[in-house]
Formats: sequence, structure tokens, C-alpha cells
Amino acid sequence: MQNSRITNRLSSNQKRFFAELIGTFVIVVFATGSVVLDAKYAGTFGLWFVALAPAVAVAGMVYAFGKISMAHFNPAVTVGFLVTKYMPKNLFPLYLAAEIIGAILGSIFVKYVIGTQVNLGANAPDYHFSIPLIIGVEILATALLMAVILVVVHTKGLKGFGSIAIGGMIGLDIFFLAFVSGASMNPARSLAPALVSGYLDDLWLYWTATFIGSSIIAIIYNKFFKRVSI
Repeated sequence: MQNSRITNRLSSNQKRFFAELIGTFVIVVFATGSVVLDAKYAGTFGLWFVALAPAVAVAGMVYAFGKISMAHFNPAVTVGFLVTKYMPKNLFPLYLAAEIIGAILGSIFVKYVIGTQVNLGANAPDYHFSIPLIIGVEILATALLMAVILVVVHTKGLKGFGSIAIGGMIGLDIFFLAFVSGASMNPARSLAPALVSGYLDDLWLYWTATFIGSSIIAIIYNKFFKRVSI
């Protein structure tokens, strides 16, 4: 009852802020914590675990907060929504701040509760591949995610399977593409462990390719699909 009263006192923008902060926190804990756990126990869990953990977290957070904030939890997705005009420009700083704060809090939690292995689960590409290929794969991974998100929005929930579809796409991207680019798809998810661990080498990739991928899909959506009211 008390929690309900507190929620009712919050403005719509405050609700959006806390939804994005909490959702991003949970996703970063699952996404990076699974990587740390796998490294901590010498690969016992394997790639399926590293892919499944963030997929489940994203699906759960989209289901929990989709009606409050549209469940971005990702600055690249926020830019995509900005391009498609599903989000007004004045809310961009609010979303970006919530996502980054939530992600950093998530990495601090991982550091002190789960472990510090592999730079707190920071994304890293495999530089045995060429730089153009790495960038292209990260653009592709983010574009696929943004495409699924816009399908869910366009169909007003994909008949109730929206959260599963978005989480599933995250898992598939990681399972099939992480070995090349790291498959972050999320600048906040990459920024937080990099900042907290001090390993900043690969941020250039995740703060360029991800935004390019989401923007490309948003532009295509604007051109070929009629925007629906939400």
C-alpha cells in the first residue's frame, strides 16, 4: 500500500526516470554479471549462459516497465525512438541520464557482489577480425535489435510476445555475433564496466556502431512504415 502511494505521487517523468534506471541496472547486472561468473568459474557456464542471462533480464524489464517508459534501457534505442519521433526531444537528457546512472550502479554492484574478472564483463571485440568487419557486425547486431523493437511498437506489443521477442533478439545477437564484435548493442552496458574497471580501450566501437545501427533502422522505419499512435 505504501509503495502504491509513493508511485502515485511521482510525476510521469519521474516514473520514466526510475523505470529506465532500474531496468538498465538489472540488465547490466545480468549481462555483465553472467560474463564475470563464467570467467570466475573458468568457462563452466558457457556462451549459452552469457547469452541467456541478458535475454531474460531484458524480457523481464520490458514486460515490467514497457507501459511506463517504453523500456529503452539503452541510449542507442533512445536515439532510435528520437529519430522515429516516438519520444519528444526534451526527454532525451532524462532517458540518457537514467540509463547511464543505472548502468554504472549495475557495474558497481557486479564489482562488489559478483566479481571483478574480465574487466567487470566489459565488451571487447576480437581484433583477429578486421576493423571494418567488427564495426559492421556491431552495427548489424544493434540494427537487428532496433528492428525487432520497432516491430513490437508498430504492432502494439506483437500480440503479447513483445518482451520475449526483444529479449530473444538480444540472446541471439550475443550467441551468434559476440565472438566478432562483443555484441554490446548498448552504449550504457559497455560504458559502465569500462568506467568502473578502468578498461576504456574499446568504447570507441560501442559509442559509434551502436548509434549507427539503431539510426539506420529508425530512418528506414520512418521512410517505409506509417507511425502508429501509442
